[in-house]
Amino acid sequence: MIIVTGATGKLGRRTVEHLLERLPTDRVGVSVRDPRKAQDLAERGVRVRQGSFDDPASLVHAFEGAEQLLIVSLDRTGEECVTGHRAAIDAAVKAGVGRILYTSQMGAAQDSRFQACRDHAQTEDLLRATGLPWTALRNGFYAASALQLLESARHTGDIALPADGPVSWTGHDDLAEAAAAILTDEGRFEGPTPPLTGPAALDFEAVAEIAAQATGRPFTRTVVPGEAFRQQALAHGAPAPIADLMLSSFAAARNGEFTAVDPTLAELIGREPATFRTLLEHTWAE
Repeated sequence: MIIVTGATGKLGRRTVEHLLERLPTDRVGVSVRDPRKAQDLAERGVRVRQGSFDDPASLVHAFEGAEQLLIVSLDRTGEECVTGHRAAIDAAVKAGVGRILYTSQMGAAQDSRFQACRDHAQTEDLLRATGLPWTALRNGFYAASALQLLESARHTGDIALPADGPVSWTGHDDLAEAAAAILTDEGRFEGPTPPLTGPAALDFEAVAEIAAQATGRPFTRTVVPGEAFRQQALAHGAPAPIADLMLSSFAAARNGEFTAVDPTLAELIGREPATFRTLLEHTWAE
């Protein structure tokens, strides 16, 4: 059996759907905070159990019988994030899981300028220490993050953000399909995978050109000083840690931490990953 955490979230849910295209439903299970949100999966024959990263005992029950477990990283930062991941990894060991897979990030490193990447590196160290077989999916930077940053520019035509660098923006669906491919080809990767990235690394200057081509409207790229961006984020209701996290992602991009473009994702899904233009057009059409 393959168990997936966070199966009502954007990446986890898509991964489950791709697994169900490859496996009988009785070989797929999910661990979710609120089983009611996975009721449709239960009705299709997927094993649904309640599991919370803040309740380790619930995770041991949710992970029972898993030959492989996919831990979808938490939407938290710093010690709170790593503590949650530690609880899940410890529960996996107690439950006798055969292999642990984890959704890491292409820039995972202890010295990253992006807090989330330092959290991923610490989590990978925890996996390494278990002695179990493990795989860290070094996912490309989610294109959804860039599209969120572009939301106001979509209306104003001005991409006003801090100085950045090229980033291999990558689509959730391609990454979910790759995760399902790796889960159903057990042992294909030991430890961190190569970067699982979209087909190009783009800075927001290039993104402005793509937006103009896609819409037929002009887009400008304005560089906003970091502190001014932080104050704008706070004024729009972002908590200070989130504003700082966003700012650190631009610093990491300037440092060249997300520039890698690798063919592994294309090989796993059997086609070229979606381009940023395709993802932008799809999102903006909605």
